[in-house]
Amino acid sequence: MTRAALLALAALFLSSGLWAHGVADQDELFLTNNEGLAVGPYMYLGAKHMVTGYDHLAFLAGVIFFLYRFRDVALYVTLFAVGHSVTLLVGVLGGIHANPFLIDAIVGLSVAYKAFENLGGFRALGVRIDTRAAVLVFGLFHGFGLATKLQPVEISASGLVGNIVSFNVGVELGQFAALAIILLSFNLWRASGRFQSHGYAANAALMAVGFLLVAYQLTGYFMA
Repeated sequence: MTRAALLALAALFLSSGLWAHGVADQDELFLTNNEGLAVGPYMYLGAKHMVTGYDHLAFLAGVIFFLYRFRDVALYVTLFAVGHSVTLLVGVLGGIHANPFLIDAIVGLSVAYKAFENLGGFRALGVRIDTRAAVLVFGLFHGFGLATKLQPVEISASGLVGNIVSFNVGVELGQFAALAIILLSFNLWRASGRFQSHGYAANAALMAVGFLLVAYQLTGYFMA
């Protein structure tokens, strides 16, 4: 693969190790000790969580992989944002719980699904899927995955609503920043003239990453 292709894939793992997705110890300490409204810090933590969220970035990259028009990118990113915003807020503020390993396994499956779709797998099977609905639904699971990272932390009820809303705003800002880098990487890749020829290999690799995430999370579920 070209250097541009590698750059595009590297954008999925900005500043984090592959398995480092969660609430860092120092961040958890802040969340536990904080009292009252803290808009700035919560926005920062939300943005940080998104740009270090390899699973979210991998799915987002898969979603926009073959989108060339700005309005199409905007539509699908908005659907994803709406989905994960709803379940993040409802999951934390509404106290709706689920096993985090199972939710993250579905998040990993979303990555594999999108790569398989990009490879024309569903078309070859004669299966028609509403891609917009799929992105929205998987967005709901991604947001719930974010919520499960915050639920075990003893966050003060003082200023809780404002803080979680701020966290969600930070997530959106982080998503836009990550999206800009991914789009820039894809544009460099496309300018090389090798985007189409390497698209199969890239999506095959992305699908493998998705299934690896599923296996990792299911292992954690059965060993917990």
